[in-house]
Amino acid sequence: MSLEQQSAVDPHNPHGLGDPNDTRLRKVEREVLIPKIMRDRAKTEFCSKEVADFQDCCKASSILMVATCRKQNSALKECLTQWYQNDAFKEECKQIYLQERADYRSTGIPKKHRLEKL
Repeated sequence: MSLEQQSAVDPHNPHGLGDPNDTRLRKVEREVLIPKIMRDRAKTEFCSKEVADFQDCCKASSILMVATCRKQNSALKECLTQWYQNDAFKEECKQIYLQERADYRSTGIPKKHRLEKL
């Protein structure tokens, strides 16, 4: 990189991807990306028993799963809803998202590629 190009690099936007320290959220981030993190974390960390019970029921019931797995489906929905409505959990997931976005904006390397290199 020449001296002229180096002086043109904005320290708040090192890779042209936005300011890594910016904490404002776009609508798609609030309504799609953060809820996706919440859903994934709730299923794997907090409702794994309910997910496993529902999956086992569906595998055993095949075509009749709609009728036979209502109890397991209700338990799963109840568990997930409990976590979706938890404000502390929502804020925690928001901070996870903001940290991932800041890492991407400061390095220019997407998360999946950063994880592959480890």
